Amino acid sequence: MKKLFILTFITFAINILPQIVVTQPEYPTQLDSIVIFFDATQPGAEELLNYTGTVYAHTGVNTNFGNWQHVIGSWGNNQTQPALTRLGPNLYKLTIGYPRIFYSVTNPAEIINAIALVFRSADATKQTRPDIFINLYQPGLNLVVQNPVVSVQFGDPQRSPAFVKEGETVPIDIRAVEIQTRVQSVTLYVDGNQVAQSDSSRLLYNFLHSNFSVGPHIIKVVGIDTANHIDSTSFMMFVNPQIVNAPLPNGIRPGINYTSPVSATLALFAPYKDFVYVIGDFNDWKVQTNYFMKRQYVNQDSVIWWIELSSLSPGLEYAFQYLVDGKIRTGDPYSEKILDPWNDQFIPATTYPNLKPYPNGKTEKIVSVLQTGQSQYQWQVQNFQKPPKENLIIYELLIRDFSTQRNFQFLIDTLSYLKSLGVNAIELMPIMEFSGNLSWGYNPIYHTAVDKYYGTANKLKQFIDICHQNGIAVILDMVLNHTDNLSPLAMMWWDDIQNRPASNNPYLNPVARHPFSVFNDFNHESNATKYFVDRVNEYWLKQFKFDGFRFDLSKGFTQNFSNDVGQWSQYDQSRINLLTRMADKIWEVDSTAYVILEHFADNSEEIVLSNYGMLLWGNLNHDYSEAAMGYQSSLSWGSYKTRGWNYPHLITYMESHDEERLMYKNLMYGNSLGDYNIRNLSIALQRIKLAATFLFPIPGPKMFWQFGELGYDISIDFNGRTGEKPVKWDYLNDLRRKNLYKVFRELINLKKNYEAFSTSNFTMDTGGFIKKINLYHPTMDVFIIGNFYVGPLSPSANFSSTGWWYDYFSGDSILVTNPNQQITLEPGEFHIYTNVKLPTPEPGLLLDADNFNESIPTEFYLEQNYPNPFNPTTKIRFTIPGNVETRHGVSLRIYDILGNEVVTLLNEEKPAGYYEVEFNATELSSGVYFYRLQAGNFTQTKKMILMR
Repeated sequence: MKKLFILTFITFAINILPQIVVTQPEYPTQLDSIVIFFDATQPGAEELLNYTGTVYAHTGVNTNFGNWQHVIGSWGNNQTQPALTRLGPNLYKLTIGYPRIFYSVTNPAEIINAIALVFRSADATKQTRPDIFINLYQPGLNLVVQNPVVSVQFGDPQRSPAFVKEGETVPIDIRAVEIQTRVQSVTLYVDGNQVAQSDSSRLLYNFLHSNFSVGPHIIKVVGIDTANHIDSTSFMMFVNPQIVNAPLPNGIRPGINYTSPVSATLALFAPYKDFVYVIGDFNDWKVQTNYFMKRQYVNQDSVIWWIELSSLSPGLEYAFQYLVDGKIRTGDPYSEKILDPWNDQFIPATTYPNLKPYPNGKTEKIVSVLQTGQSQYQWQVQNFQKPPKENLIIYELLIRDFSTQRNFQFLIDTLSYLKSLGVNAIELMPIMEFSGNLSWGYNPIYHTAVDKYYGTANKLKQFIDICHQNGIAVILDMVLNHTDNLSPLAMMWWDDIQNRPASNNPYLNPVARHPFSVFNDFNHESNATKYFVDRVNEYWLKQFKFDGFRFDLSKGFTQNFSNDVGQWSQYDQSRINLLTRMADKIWEVDSTAYVILEHFADNSEEIVLSNYGMLLWGNLNHDYSEAAMGYQSSLSWGSYKTRGWNYPHLITYMESHDEERLMYKNLMYGNSLGDYNIRNLSIALQRIKLAATFLFPIPGPKMFWQFGELGYDISIDFNGRTGEKPVKWDYLNDLRRKNLYKVFRELINLKKNYEAFSTSNFTMDTGGFIKKINLYHPTMDVFIIGNFYVGPLSPSANFSSTGWWYDYFSGDSILVTNPNQQITLEPGEFHIYTNVKLPTPEPGLLLDADNFNESIPTEFYLEQNYPNPFNPTTKIRFTIPGNVETRHGVSLRIYDILGNEVVTLLNEEKPAGYYEVEFNATELSSGVYFYRLQAGNFTQTKKMILMR
């Protein structure tokens, strides 16, 4: 019986994924030389579709000793794992040869039953899902079920039967594979009764719905060869009941509806589907007739399947899925919590305590969770008064790269840092469930479920509640332009042949209607999409008290097709109509909610949207970067007035998650003249102060990217554009960076607390190296001037009046007798002058680079080199405190992995201060190296990687 069970499992597993891989020979044994062909256009390979890099195989074997034995190499190691041969676009070959040799299976008692595979990209960020198993047959007679496609991988055949719809006939097709034998007979039984027999290698039988009762029927096939050896296999046919047409109960909407502490009603919008069952913990994941869903049929485009669940235990979590047309296993599109078989295992218990385990072995793919009688979060702030949208100071952050713990609790623990900085709004990059764990979040799959990798829903609510207690609004980055393949909205209507949304998908376009296509594009003219968009926005506003949304790629909210990026950006009235309709629905829920668009369309369209009350992103990254690096640029487009807008609804920013960091560009490409070199760290940080001084004072809302206030200088392309970035809280150990933080804080303080910085009466002269801003207000006039050149300049001023003026950062006063008097400014020098004396910030915030060694560090610190890995140069930074004896020298040496010294970068007496040394490894080979800093009794070593 053990042999028969293994054969049955193998037979069905190969039928699950018949297209993604093909073998030569067709029915291989462990003694055959095997070649595997992989087709990346098939379901399960979506992440590798059109991938142009090298594909690698993470592979092992299933044997009688267990699954995934003898795995070759380790995940992501391109040196040890086999690479596939590209045969053409999306088509690859992997030559196994003899599997016992390929996988080093040397024990004669160990029998290979299947080859286990996951194909992945070179950087291991893309892969096939789920695992692929290619079955190896044993000598003798092997029965293969060609039709229907069934599986016993879930233990009980009733968890994955073949279905027979009302009035349908299902052909059963059995193939007897003869390996070193010949078939004598194949017999088919239904519920123990013989109904068909063949003396050839093929048996056909028509299973008629009308001949059998509703419910499960066991099919058993017995094969006998000429040596009287027997093989058998079993599976289940399930006869569907008649569909009950009935209207939805009053008050029930698509999704999970809790009707009492012990009951819930599930409703699934699913037109063009033949039938739906619910499977889950409540029926042990078995298909049962009493979980056959009723149907509300309005017309072919409007069909809702629904079922009432009763006798549920209050407070108990139940996992469940919809089994659609007997093939598609999916969660509810409006799930508030899901379980993920691939990624949940990597969520720490400290982040998500007591996470319900996935029902392994009973189903596959993502499942939803329902829970009646949930305890509700007790909000401390019921009616938060949002900051005026014209005065927003938004801090954009990605939890993954902001938090060393990568969770909501860390945000709570560090909120004082942001409150002290003075921001009045935090914008979270997407936190709804997305594919994988380590993502930017713009690949959403369940739009109303909090991604568990960041923590629980209640922990997110607590974070928002505490923000509100501290006067800080919280904005959610919302992704409604597209959805990833694992979304129910994609899975339920999918074209397997063309590997894209089907033409009858009520939510998604088969092909994106614009040139910037990411994942699967929503059809925003569809009523189904409009309803979904409104439900998603309503959910986050009501259940989590988010203060508004930033809509990703809002320019994609159109059905006007364009292949041209420029044409796509042109005025589009239909897009305006869609966005204003959505905004109206949001404001019906919360009239004060922020609606922020990442739009970047023609200015004439943005004016209309701005006039309607929406805020729009204003990307000035290029202009501020050029200015900070010491090159000519204009900052005028950062003003809503320059754009001809009526209202200050432009959110101007120097950096967002999407752009290269100003500090990185300063250090890599900064201009220089004589001793003034912007590539010097201290000077580069001074240039960020200069740039920020010409950002925050411009009237209107502002935004900046996490750690920009500390001069984050890790490239956006480090570890891949969307890959993980170093979390640099250690920057706070550097006084120069901490002073930059304080300058940001002071600029934000001016912005928030003095009406002059919100005036509608202002002028900007920012086209040259000397840049000026004038703010005019009855309470106070402000004049800001700065030198963005790399040498001294002597421009004329532009004071609004004569009399006493006050330099904000220094506290000095000057008597202006000529409003246009000449001022000499050193490179990078700037001033904020007011004609009203303001409280002076702490001294020393604007120390120039030459004076920074006068600010003595208080502790040793050796930073991780950057970049790392590197080729061929990298930078090493360290600090020497003032209370350590270094007369015997400070040394910085490089060692190879065997401990041999490679080079001495530094060996001399050094005063206390901040240092940066560049290491050029042009003459060294790839590998791991170590760098060691020694000074007095201090020694520290760190690892670096040179990668050619």
